[in-house]
Amino acid sequence: MGDMGSVKYAEMGAFLRSRRERIRPADVGLPHGPRRRVPGLRRDEVAHLAGASVDYYNELERGAGSQPSEQMIAALARALRLTADERDYLYHLADRPVPVHGGPASHVHPGMLDLLGRLTSTPAQVITDLHVTLVQNPLAVALLGDQSGFRGPRASFIHRWFTEPEARLLYPEADHADQSRAFVADLRAAAARRDAKDAEAGSLVRTLLAVSDEFAALWAEHDVAFRRDDRKRINHPALGLVEVNCLNLFSEDGRQRLLWFT
Repeated sequence: MGDMGSVKYAEMGAFLRSRRERIRPADVGLPHGPRRRVPGLRRDEVAHLAGASVDYYNELERGAGSQPSEQMIAALARALRLTADERDYLYHLADRPVPVHGGPASHVHPGMLDLLGRLTSTPAQVITDLHVTLVQNPLAVALLGDQSGFRGPRASFIHRWFTEPEARLLYPEADHADQSRAFVADLRAAAARRDAKDAEAGSLVRTLLAVSDEFAALWAEHDVAFRRDDRKRINHPALGLVEVNCLNLFSEDGRQRLLWFT
């Protein structure tokens, strides 16, 4: 990563600072505190929310340091509750290409992030319609494991389900057939909702047809059904078998879902 010394990087520092100062702590689930001396969030709070070191974030606001990765920009956009336009502008200032819609660095609607932040007593996460995990709260990580570190085709849990046997350890073996059928029907519904020329969904389907006989057989049945309310059993390494209700809230375009487990 290159050093940040250009006028554009200085502009990025100013932009980050302006977005930080407009956010109230309560907007991101933080207490206001009696001795807060700055408008909006403090630098250390943004760093914490984005999973960055305080020193690194301070350098970004100064227009110094190293070029942030696509994943760091996505994390900053979520921490600062940026709109889609603001997020794209931040990528421009950082000299990074705007990620393909639907990948792990996808923009998460601020409203969904706000709801996620309010779900402090139940596991919750935001995923795409292709089952790419975008953000999890701590309880979701504790229940399901960290699902956010996968890249490329493996970012989709559906891809891992049909190509990596260890992905299925999350569910009891007796439930695997039902899970497979539900994943395929959900994927067909998601692909149909997208444009017919959508490259991301089409590529996922073609890949799975080529590498998984199970997927191909289920795809040929033409079942179609979004997963909405669901009841599932989860194998937890410490708690054993946990039975949960899984509820969904869909974004307006259907491409993102807020899931929470009770």
